[in-house]
Amino acid sequence: MTDCYIYDHVRTPRGKGKATGALHDITPLQLATQVLQGIRDRNDLDTGLVDDLVLGCVAPVGEQGADIARIAALNADYDESVAGVQINRFCASGLEATNMAAAQIMAGQSDMTIGGGVESMSRVPMGSDGGAWASNPEPAFKTYFTPQGIGADLIATKYGFSRDDVDAFAVESQKRAATAWQEDRFKNSILPVKDQLGLTALDRDEHLRPDTTMQSLASLDPSFAGIGEFGFDDVALQRYPEVETINHVHHAGNSSGIVDGAAVILLGTKQVGDAAGLKPRARIRAFSSIGSEPSIMLTGPEFVASKVLKRAGMKCEDIDLWELNEAFAAVVLRFMQAHDIDHEKLNVNGGAIAMGHPLGATGAMILGTVLDELERRDAHTAMALLCVGAGMGTATIIERV
Repeated sequence: MTDCYIYDHVRTPRGKGKATGALHDITPLQLATQVLQGIRDRNDLDTGLVDDLVLGCVAPVGEQGADIARIAALNADYDESVAGVQINRFCASGLEATNMAAAQIMAGQSDMTIGGGVESMSRVPMGSDGGAWASNPEPAFKTYFTPQGIGADLIATKYGFSRDDVDAFAVESQKRAATAWQEDRFKNSILPVKDQLGLTALDRDEHLRPDTTMQSLASLDPSFAGIGEFGFDDVALQRYPEVETINHVHHAGNSSGIVDGAAVILLGTKQVGDAAGLKPRARIRAFSSIGSEPSIMLTGPEFVASKVLKRAGMKCEDIDLWELNEAFAAVVLRFMQAHDIDHEKLNVNGGAIAMGHPLGATGAMILGTVLDELERRDAHTAMALLCVGAGMGTATIIERV
């Protein structure tokens, strides 16, 4: 098997995913175009060396549809020989895209690829692509379908996390993200987004609320109690009869933020990197995806971590840093509980609760974030992973070189 190396990565700042957000006037095509141009220009890259571009996009419709990866490559003035494909594994799309791009290299079928993702949630709202799971009774009844928020509250209830627990985690995420920005920990990966006039539209994550406190979060009502009373609590309790009542603890302040953004990761063999004058920063050690119980939906990280560690011949103690997408606070708390992970090793620069979750791009963003942090700490190995809709998990292990 051919080794696959990470040569570089860039991401946009995350803009609030609403009409008043700083990136709302920037099309998803432009978000993808600008990160592709950024990684090309800062590496003086001959794009004719790139075999394929794989981009995650969770709502691939409208202006995000029709294979945005290929169109973005053309729009970024890449060599016309660069192929492009869009993929969707829900929230893990950006990491899955990177894994697929890496797999081409590891299989000896490509020399250089780019993985990543893009999502403009302010312009193409979540759920715009529809889908049978929630709307067709056949799979919904068979799998005890409930919305993700019900699953998150079920995790909190089943595994003993209180409202104070999830709120405290959210406050810490905001604190860590604020510190990371104050100390310029993201400076080597952030690419300021330009508007049509070439002026900077956004150069830092817009969703942060560094003044968040336990008191301010306590004023927020649970977001999913209403739909739970509508009948989804009863569905979840049919699947999990050991739970008497679901305690609704999640709200906008301890769940991932809706934002816009894009990210890309440059991958290649050692030989193509040498030919291009590039220095590898890390090696892709292993990656994997897994299915998990779909009604609770968000427990996949626990199981995919075990799967990919076994594949790599490693143990939890071998991982220096963990980066798990903060879809909901209870997801991360359960993962740490299941694998006895010290919070001092996980999401050390905050996460999606503080900075937001641009669905198709997040996986690539967190992989880049944890690579930067490995370098900053002079540490060696890391795992990036995400929970995934419909009950799945995706994970990638990298090691510095």
